[in-house]
Amino acid sequence: MKATRRKFITSSAAVAAGVSVSGKILGAPFIAKRRNVNDTVRMGFIGVGNRGSQLLEWFRDNKDVEIAALCDVYEPYTSRDRSKVDKRYIEGGKVPKMGEDLGKYRRYEDFRELLDRKDIDAVCIATPDHWHALQTILAFEAGKDVYCEKPLTIVLKEGRAMIEAQKRTGRVCAVGLNRRGSSIYQHLAKQVQNDLIGKVTTARALRISNMYPSGIGKLSSEVPPADFNWDMWLGPRAKRDYQYNIAPYYFRWWKEYSSQMGNWGVHYMDVIRWMVGEQAPSAITAHGGKYAVEDDRNIPDTMEVLFEFDSGLIITFAIHEASGGGGITGGEVELNGAKGNLVADQNGYTVTPSKSGQFQTWEKLVEPQEEKLRGNAKFGDLAIAENSTANLIRNFLDCVKSGEEPLCPLEEGHRSTSFAHLANIALEVGGRIEWDAKNEKITNNENANDLLYYEYRKPWKL
Repeated sequence: MKATRRKFITSSAAVAAGVSVSGKILGAPFIAKRRNVNDTVRMGFIGVGNRGSQLLEWFRDNKDVEIAALCDVYEPYTSRDRSKVDKRYIEGGKVPKMGEDLGKYRRYEDFRELLDRKDIDAVCIATPDHWHALQTILAFEAGKDVYCEKPLTIVLKEGRAMIEAQKRTGRVCAVGLNRRGSSIYQHLAKQVQNDLIGKVTTARALRISNMYPSGIGKLSSEVPPADFNWDMWLGPRAKRDYQYNIAPYYFRWWKEYSSQMGNWGVHYMDVIRWMVGEQAPSAITAHGGKYAVEDDRNIPDTMEVLFEFDSGLIITFAIHEASGGGGITGGEVELNGAKGNLVADQNGYTVTPSKSGQFQTWEKLVEPQEEKLRGNAKFGDLAIAENSTANLIRNFLDCVKSGEEPLCPLEEGHRSTSFAHLANIALEVGGRIEWDAKNEKITNNENANDLLYYEYRKPWKL
């Protein structure tokens, strides 16, 4: 963080949102008027590495978007000059192609300078998870609408702080849980609750990526590249030495900055709870550990989580990073109902009638169904039937102009992200935790509530 950077503190109501970089209590936030339907939306992008560059591309596909500014702690990402990228980063395989013609735009290392721009209407936040809450809240207070990449937060209490800040400022916020933009899942979210397969009592999903034996490797601390601002990358997290297998990409395997439960589990828990109409679990049990992969990670390579609901539903989610088994044939999520079974992904779904069990005489209670999308969308170099993220982005831009609620609003993103936090907490405390979703408190383990937040490194506050 630049020592001379203080202007932003006097131009936003950071403390009013529960977040500050100083001790001052400031005035009411600026709330911009909504634009006409045909107006251009001037966008700023905070975090333009791997995922951020994908989002940048899909925002650019909309003719009513102007790229006003890019912000990143790694200079080659904002200059879009791949020749300046550290060779080891390129060898890691997650460096964006860059080199696009973005027109005239400003470059920043400190996101607060970007937020200070009065001519920017909205921002896209695709930084590591531990930055999302602070950057989103400060963007609200600076009068910006926000598209925030998933998972929404690194600890559960950040989500509620973001929601309260949005209420105070009246800003639009969309969360990048892309399956909300899928026409298949939009259809199923209505049909499952309309008795498509009967009462759903169990559902499951998995993340499978066999990283045996070496995973992200074992490395020592080192000096970061000269054009990589490591202190700003750490932000509110505790100070520590730079390590290549943390940043810029490998943070997903460090609990201080992310988790695979947050990275992948949030997607699947969101789409399952959306389809069945649930808000939150009432109890969570988790098992797992670092069983076979020898690397520096401090999250499990193997994890099995069970979410219980008062309505009579169990959802299970598994992380298999030390093996390759256990997948769902024909899809990514499976729902089991009293009348039939549903297997689905973004390209289609299959309904299979259940077979009658002991003492039952019926042949089938639902008819078999199969639906598949036919399309030619692109996801990177892959051909897909529909780009659900592009659909979310288009919806967000429309909501920026209208002020309407996006397909995946902040409250929904927070509730789905909470599944990941609760699963990680259950594993950390080594026992079943019971969850009061209304008051957002663990009721049977007071010590576990300490894991719902953490103390930010100064000068950042929540």
